[in-house]
Amino acid sequence: MKFIDENREEYGVEPICEVLPIAPSTYFEHRRNRLMPETRSDQAKRDELLKGKIQEAWDANEQVYGARKIWRTLRRNDSSIARCTVERLMRQMGLQGAIRGKAFKRTTIPDLSGPRPMDLVNRRFHASAPNQLWVADFTFVPTWAGFVYVAFVIDVFSRRIVGWRVATTMTTDLVLDAL
Repeated sequence: MKFIDENREEYGVEPICEVLPIAPSTYFEHRRNRLMPETRSDQAKRDELLKGKIQEAWDANEQVYGARKIWRTLRRNDSSIARCTVERLMRQMGLQGAIRGKAFKRTTIPDLSGPRPMDLVNRRFHASAPNQLWVADFTFVPTWAGFVYVAFVIDVFSRRIVGWRVATTMTTDLVLDAL
């Protein structure tokens, strides 16, 4: 809408709307509602009122409450509102509750300038008999006690694990022991 407002004098509304996937009536309705707020729909008017209440409740609770707790707070204060409405309006307002748990732990930082091993199978993971081709994987699993690192060696033909190891530290020996 802002783009159309800025360029309507030079190009006109209809030609711009032809290029953009917007009907001219949508633009004119949006403009009318902006210039005359009383012409907005009942839902839009109610949403505007509720956005203020949601912002107040979110600020009053240290900006950590999510949609469910904001919904409960508003219901306690005699506001008849659905939880999905609170979720929708909070999403529109860019409000989000505090997220529990630790921050994401980055376990690998690739060295883009370092040497890269060759792909010896050229991305063709097929074997005609057992023990012709093994592939390995190394990953981590978050647990309540912290991260656990797991190394697997898999036979491509049978798709069975032929070796594996688990450890609480990410070391080269872990992968070699699995092999």
